[in-house]
Amino acid sequence: MPEVALTAYDIIAGMTPTLTPGVFMFITTDDPARIKSLSFHAVSTFKEAEGMSLLVPAEVAEEAGLDAAHPMRCITLNVYSSLEGVGLTAAVSTALGDAGIPCNMIAAYHHDHVFVPSDKASKAMDVLARLQAQAN
Repeated sequence: MPEVALTAYDIIAGMTPTLTPGVFMFITTDDPARIKSLSFHAVSTFKEAEGMSLLVPAEVAEEAGLDAAHPMRCITLNVYSSLEGVGLTAAVSTALGDAGIPCNMIAAYHHDHVFVPSDKASKAMDVLARLQAQAN
């Protein structure tokens, strides 16, 4: 019997958004020594043409003397979302955007993670709870 693919509504209905402890910063550098020293602390990295982008705990960025002007909180969606899934990122980012909340999505192997400005984290959690309720 063929496997039935979940729809975006199924995935959204089954998600449990959870606010992860801690505050994070997106930073970038092309300094190999700084990349080496910060990579251990990074929750995510991405190599771009301009340098290495790292997502690090705020205290790590501050201790390194880096710009800590944009503190972010992480909301983990806590639902299995296939790497081939369609619609979850669009639904979440649209709902947050409609509420005036900027977001940065990071899709990892097991879950999707949404980074929002620290001062908007509570409102973002409310928006995602409403999105989930609407999908049920």
